[in-house]
Amino acid sequence: MTRNKNQHVVTHGDRWAVKGEKNSKATSLHETQELARRAAVEIAKNQKTEVVIHGRDGKIRDKDSYGNDPNPPTDKKH
Repeated sequence: MTRNKNQHVVTHGDRWAVKGEKNSKATSLHETQELARRAAVEIAKNQKTEVVIHGRDGKIRDKDSYGNDPNPPTDKKH
């Protein structure tokens, strides 16, 4: 059984990439982080997984779940 992978938004040279968790290759490349985030959200919605957004320093900046989250966040950012 194949497990759906969380989607990570990461830097890729001077661009931004969407990469499936533990994948070595990018799923897609984008000019801005926001465009990459939007692409990652669409994939995550289809696969019912999470989007993990990294900053230029590689540290996680934000996460959003698009699946069946047993512990939904209490914040209302969206």
